[in-house]
Amino acid sequence: MIDFKDLVQRRRSHRTFTDEEISGDDVRLILRAALMSPTSKNQRAWEFVVVEDKMSIEKISDAKNAGAQFLKDAPLAIVVLGDPMKNDCWIEDGSIAAISMQYQAEALGLGSCWVQMRGRGLSDGTSADEVIRGVLDIPENMSVLCVIGFGHKKDERKLQNEDSLKWENVHIDRY
Repeated sequence: MIDFKDLVQRRRSHRTFTDEEISGDDVRLILRAALMSPTSKNQRAWEFVVVEDKMSIEKISDAKNAGAQFLKDAPLAIVVLGDPMKNDCWIEDGSIAAISMQYQAEALGLGSCWVQMRGRGLSDGTSADEVIRGVLDIPENMSVLCVIGFGHKKDERKLQNEDSLKWENVHIDRY
């Protein structure tokens, strides 16, 4: 098993994937990581839509002007949702679940990349939320935080550079 210190250094965003499908067992482990992630007041109010249908993934990749096109080549996308009326920490809880999925994917040797959808959209004013809600029949009360694309890595990336960590952004006792 990989040490968490090494896992954190190894996890990078991957936007190119091979054609190989992700096994059902790996998808289950990725979702398990999300479902075990900590939440405010232990509400566990997030929800996830697992998307493997290529046509649906392609439509989701067109939900905003830029930054989501790589999803077209991902064999798996997971949409992270929350209900703002039910949970005032839906953004934080969904973010924790999303990165938990990404770390699990890395531990499995898979690549992933977060696609921000909350607050994004198209030039005509259509929100990404509205587009994705229409593609996946998501109820009106749920809001889309992000979409994570997953796949077998087509490329290898260098480890995070320990020497370039911004320790100057860390403050002890006071700013």
